Amino acid sequence: MSVYYDGNKKIFGLHTKNTSYLIGITPEGYVGHIYYGDRLQKETEAYLLRTEEAPYTPSVNKREKSSFLDFFPMEFPTGGVGDYRESCLNIRNEDGCMGCELFYEGHEIFGGKKKLEGLPASFGAEEQVQTLELICKDPVLGLKVILSYSAFEEEDIIARSVQVVNEGTQKLKIEKVYSACLDMDNESFEMLSLHGSWARERHIQQGELRYGKQMVSSARGESSHQEHPFLALVTPGTGQQQGKVYAMNFVYSGNFIAQAERTQFDMVRMVMGIHQEEFCWNLKPGEAFQAPEVILTYSGQGLGKMTRSFHDFYRNHMIRSPYNHKKRPILINNWEATYFDFNTEKLLDIAGEAKKDGIEMLVMDDGWFGKRNLDDSSLGDWQVNETKITGGLKALVEKVNEIGLEFGIWFEPEMISPDSELYRQHPDWAIQIRGREATQSRCQYVLDLSRPEVLEYVYDCVAKILHSANIVYVKWDMNRQLSDLGSSWLDRESQGELFHRYVLGVYALQERLVSEFPDLLLENCSGGGARFDPGMLYYSPQIWCSDDADAIERLVIQEGTSLVYPLSTMGAHVSDCPNHSVGRVTPFETRGHVALAGTFGYELDITKIPAEDRKLIPEQTRMYHKYHELIREGDYYRIASYRENHLYDCWAVASKDKKEVLVTYVQVLGVPNSHSRKLYLQGFDPEGVYRLEDTEERYTGEMLMKAGFLMRGFWGDFKSRLYHFIREA
Repeated sequence: MSVYYDGNKKIFGLHTKNTSYLIGITPEGYVGHIYYGDRLQKETEAYLLRTEEAPYTPSVNKREKSSFLDFFPMEFPTGGVGDYRESCLNIRNEDGCMGCELFYEGHEIFGGKKKLEGLPASFGAEEQVQTLELICKDPVLGLKVILSYSAFEEEDIIARSVQVVNEGTQKLKIEKVYSACLDMDNESFEMLSLHGSWARERHIQQGELRYGKQMVSSARGESSHQEHPFLALVTPGTGQQQGKVYAMNFVYSGNFIAQAERTQFDMVRMVMGIHQEEFCWNLKPGEAFQAPEVILTYSGQGLGKMTRSFHDFYRNHMIRSPYNHKKRPILINNWEATYFDFNTEKLLDIAGEAKKDGIEMLVMDDGWFGKRNLDDSSLGDWQVNETKITGGLKALVEKVNEIGLEFGIWFEPEMISPDSELYRQHPDWAIQIRGREATQSRCQYVLDLSRPEVLEYVYDCVAKILHSANIVYVKWDMNRQLSDLGSSWLDRESQGELFHRYVLGVYALQERLVSEFPDLLLENCSGGGARFDPGMLYYSPQIWCSDDADAIERLVIQEGTSLVYPLSTMGAHVSDCPNHSVGRVTPFETRGHVALAGTFGYELDITKIPAEDRKLIPEQTRMYHKYHELIREGDYYRIASYRENHLYDCWAVASKDKKEVLVTYVQVLGVPNSHSRKLYLQGFDPEGVYRLEDTEERYTGEMLMKAGFLMRGFWGDFKSRLYHFIREA
């Protein structure tokens, strides 16, 4: 069994293929963290709780209870009673006092995993996952807290979540509720996180974990361009193949906090959950609050093992779309080709030329509705502009289908323009503070998705368009962050619930969408990559990675993204040059190789690009068809990082059976007076013999991984090459 309870020692154990997680219960009922790390094969003990040392447990030394609480390795620490480290649960009672103390009351162990009402969450069959529910109570408040741990044995993943239930008689306020905590001794940890901004999302950052609290967070209403709901603690010298890694990833698309605290006793408390800023949830007697899920993994074999655990887990237990294990169509999007300046004739022109070169879908981006010729109007008015789309949407889609392409469409359903019929009719539908002029961003406001009538309106608009024509793909965009937090629908006591209710509204919309249109290919987007998180993957198998499609910028963006997420989830396109974000000119071939490490598509005007570039598109579409299954299903290995060496980048994807390995190498900057570059490849069977495709060169897997492979024949900047190794023996 992957989950067990030793009643004599009062120890809970969760085991995966390579890891063990131990929880202990003190005589008083405190729930403590004993161990997380490499799998333990023998009997376990609870001595790591240090209850035999001063200041001792309260039953032994009640006078120093606070000293005990401020040191004990808590599984789920609470605030207000003497633990001065970061708490995971703050409860305020009817008297206005904040305090909560939890004690173990019981547990349940079962096969499978429960759904989280209204939230995205991992899933698995009884033979794939076992769940432990620890039931804790605060007898003073009448509060029940259920700590849920689901062990996915094959993927070395533990999914954690928390439910808070008011079984008492008081009205309570939840002022903070995180979803996971990990208390452990410091091992000279370094903190690894992902940061950035618009057009440069998810850059890897790593540095020493100092005393005090260090965090990444978002209070913008979305997981954000700037920070990311991921955090890892690594031991010194950790690389792709060596070192210890403790990592958390939040299954949530709104405000979050991911924090590591190095304490006075050189211990570390790592927490993750909903950001407490602008969060306050009213919990009446009989009501429950479900916190989102945190995905936790440990690797004793470096970052590469962590990455592959996350990739397998998200493909197997988070993404539900039928496209998860299916070839995605090669699309061409008209955004960077035309922006708002297009009509039916132009779109059909692009579609006709695209069909000749093997492209399979046309996506019509922003500008097809209302009177939207710039980004300053019409969001919310989801009626087709027949001045542009002459004859209507159905006629356009039919003509595109006649050409031989599928059709996709762009929406931004969560937004409303001040210059729109919707805003003129329902100004109170926009999130805003009464009496204060609302802040615009991109000339738009945000719809109040806590209101049922707004949810109904938004969904009906999207569904009506999808029912009107043969539309098989939707790009769901969200181009601004939340501010001016106020809802005319919520009462004054509930305004602190708006941020979370907004996210629940987004989830409700997308759940309804994929339920009514189960074969729809949904791609989420938020000004590029501002809402690239596991919560969105529950509804869409791919997310637009960044609005910056420059091949060299994408090396860093896609390295950070693929640290956690499968390549098949990363929306990646070949765009025009000079690049629209940075003005850089890169070879068309290199742009194709970089986009291949994602969903692969085009973001350009195929009728205008240089002839030498155009000739490469049929080669690239054939390349995609050849490698798409390997890239979608294979194991990812990071071999070299342009972010680190500033000269070159390299990664590999190996089939699960190690019968083929595709290596991508990008020479970013040429070096004068230099020899071929030797790289130590990964992903091969050391006993296997591999032939480099289109050559007679043969190598053992052991030679490629231990002795290295030579990157030869490169001249110039921004050059790239694919190396496809096929096992022969």
